Amino acid sequence: MASKNSTAVVTAEQVKVALKKAAPTFAPDEERLLRLRHGQGVDPVAPLARAAGSNAALADELLVIEMELMRQFGPKPAMAKAAPTRSPAKDKLVRALKAKK
Repeated sequence: MASKNSTAVVTAEQVKVALKKAAPTFAPDEERLLRLRHGQGVDPVAPLARAAGSNAALADELLVIEMELMRQFGPKPAMAKAAPTRSPAKDKLVRALKAKK
């Protein structure tokens, strides 16, 4: 019998679609391996996977931890800029440069 050698070309779009459809069936290590192997990142707008399952107490505890982390490392409020201080040396240099013109 003759051996059959076949090659298949897998495009990035095919991998992305397949990972979207089958990702829930993969173990986390398998999904990570496939993403690394084919250069597919995680969708930044996708919701976080919930590890709690149907355990309500664990879900509450995870939510509290997530809220604490968001408070600590989330976006910081904009700080008011400090008013620039005047220095006599700078004023003297500016006057000298203006006079030089």
